[in-house]
Amino acid sequence: MAERDDKVGSLLADLVRSIQTLVRQELQLAQAEGSEKVNQVMLGAVGIVAGMLIAFAALLVLLEALVVALSHYMDAGWASLIVGVAVAIIGFGLMKYGQSSLKGANLVPERTMKSMRADADLAMEKVR
Repeated sequence: MAERDDKVGSLLADLVRSIQTLVRQELQLAQAEGSEKVNQVMLGAVGIVAGMLIAFAALLVLLEALVVALSHYMDAGWASLIVGVAVAIIGFGLMKYGQSSLKGANLVPERTMKSMRADADLAMEKVR
C-alpha cells in the first residue's frame, strides 16, 4: 500500500513539474509573439505616417496648382492639379494600408492561444 502511495506521489510530482515547465514555455511563447505584434504595430504606424507625409505633399502640389492656375490661366494649372490628385490617391492608399495593419484581429496572439488550448486539453487528459 505504501509503495502504491509512493508511485501516486511520484506521478503527481512529475505532473506538477511538467505543468510548471509547460507554463514557463507558454509564457516564453507569449513574450515572443507579443514582440512580433509590437513590430506589426510599428510597421502599421510607419505606413500611416508615410501616408500622411505623402498627403501633405499632395496638399502642397494642389496649392501650387491653384497658384499656377490663377497665374497662367489654367494650362499649367490643370497639369499640377492632375499631379496633386494622383499624389493624394497614393497617400490615401498608404494610410488605408497602415490602418489595416492596426486592426485588433491582426494583433491577437493566435499561436499562443492555440498552444495553450492544446496544453490545457492534454493536462485534462492526464488528470483523467
